[in-house]
Amino acid sequence: MRARRLEHFPNLVSMFFARASEKREAPFLWRKSGGEWRCISWQGAAAEVSALAQALNRMGLGRGDHVMLVSENRPEWCIADLAIMAAGCVTVPAYTTNTERDHAHILENSCAKAVIVSTAKLAKPLLPAAVRSSHCRIVIGIEPLRAGTGGLEVHDFNALIASETPDALATADAADFTRADLACIIYTSGTGGAPRGVMQSHGAILHNCEGCVTVISEDFGWEEDETFLSFLPLSHAYEHTGGQFFPIALGAQIYYAEGLEKLAANIEEVRPTIMVVVPRLFEVLRQRLLKTVEKQGKLARYLLRRALEIGEKDYAGDVPLKDRPMDMILDLTLRPKIRKRFGGRLKALVSGGAPLNPEIGVFFHSLGVTLLQGYGQTESGPVASCNRPSVGLRMDTVGPPLEGVEVRIADDGEILLKGELVMTGYWRNEAETEKALADGWLHTGDIGHLDADGRLVITDRKKDIIVNDKGDNVAPQKVEGMLTLEPEIAQAMVAGDRRPHLIGLIVPDAEWSREWAEASGIAGDEASLRANPEYMRALSAAVDRVNTGLAAVEKVRRFILADEPFTTDNEQMTPSLKIRRHVLREVYGERMNALYGR
Repeated sequence: MRARRLEHFPNLVSMFFARASEKREAPFLWRKSGGEWRCISWQGAAAEVSALAQALNRMGLGRGDHVMLVSENRPEWCIADLAIMAAGCVTVPAYTTNTERDHAHILENSCAKAVIVSTAKLAKPLLPAAVRSSHCRIVIGIEPLRAGTGGLEVHDFNALIASETPDALATADAADFTRADLACIIYTSGTGGAPRGVMQSHGAILHNCEGCVTVISEDFGWEEDETFLSFLPLSHAYEHTGGQFFPIALGAQIYYAEGLEKLAANIEEVRPTIMVVVPRLFEVLRQRLLKTVEKQGKLARYLLRRALEIGEKDYAGDVPLKDRPMDMILDLTLRPKIRKRFGGRLKALVSGGAPLNPEIGVFFHSLGVTLLQGYGQTESGPVASCNRPSVGLRMDTVGPPLEGVEVRIADDGEILLKGELVMTGYWRNEAETEKALADGWLHTGDIGHLDADGRLVITDRKKDIIVNDKGDNVAPQKVEGMLTLEPEIAQAMVAGDRRPHLIGLIVPDAEWSREWAEASGIAGDEASLRANPEYMRALSAAVDRVNTGLAAVEKVRRFILADEPFTTDNEQMTPSLKIRRHVLREVYGERMNALYGR
């Protein structure tokens, strides 16, 4: 175990090839195939990256060209991402859940000239968008694609690699771009509805890697066999940096999980030392642990209760002398069993992407599992701060800023950030860039303060973006706007912060309601309509129509009807006719929250 600093690399490609040169035949990327974990070595990955980069150049793609990447987490994601950058191009990751319209917007807005897609299934909504795009003419399939690609130039990923004679040294030497050069454009939902492309430089991601390596190295020790288990979407900035480039910086192995349903088994098999996770995972694991202990009888329940009692005291600062014998017993009985469920080698679970309930953090702390909460956004690389044991773990904070991050609290309490980690701006969106980077500081839209020990505390969100319990960002205005385009719906508000899905508050269109009542031959008064199942089914059908054009995280699963329209008179709208979310939450919050219990 040793503490050391990360070298100052000029770009991400140079960092990768430097690690590959050091690690050579050591295992790097792992996937499960035929019931067995199979790996690609660092040297093998370097050869594939070099060959694919050469192939991209040979197809005419070069410095500054944009290449879209649509794939589930797998070794080829990492290889493709690095090869795109090694070819001098810019990666444009896209979610596997994107609709055809989402793909069309990103392809057109990013001016992507090519796209790499993993499977025929994911290509289905992508190819029509690519055919209609103004710039994209090349499609590369990691797995074979079906015929009928509308005149696009289609290539096979593995055939391209096989067609080249890789020269890793030459590819590494050719990577002469700087930390200020653009590495990727990651699209994130904007309040206006259309996703905005966040321009992340090589330096922004490297800055994050340097800060995170410092935390791990100084607080836990940097070892040669660091192991990560990747399962969050690599198209998300959090996993892209924290689950891919951070492990590369450490020279770590990356295992790609088989899916959420097999995650628990994968954790025990892989025995990770570090995991990048979202709060929702902790909530699921907590429920499973509670159910398991409940089945194991009185002694197990007693040990858990005592562990939580003592853990809360330890979290508060001290374990009383009278509790220390039981604390030692727990260290010999319950806690080792819990650690084994996480593989037995885990240094830390790093939570980000969405706010963590402090109670969840204390729960795992009580069971001997170290949980660190970080904070940031795509616009900040994306990590700006992280809890550290050396500073004192406080689950109601997101820890001190990473090294090299300046934090300022504006007069209205907004958190402002400055440093190399801050984005270059929004691609082809000068107006939003000027707002976000006013006066040279990134305006995060979050409200907070620094505590006495320099830890950042988030108290509110200035902006309206919904962050669900998995860390996905959803722009409510987009969904609300689409709902109110339906003739049945006059007004709408959606919610779902820290929740598994969106719910809605709907004001039915008065004229449509009257016409529906007349056509149905029933009394048209409001109370009668609300009690009519057919009326409610008609409104549900309108919501369902909207859902067909939305990504999975944007779909409205349930809704209730508002008591009255939103107006300025009842203070549910501003003078400029924007809905007052906090007022609506006060009026309808209890009823809306009840939708999650049905």
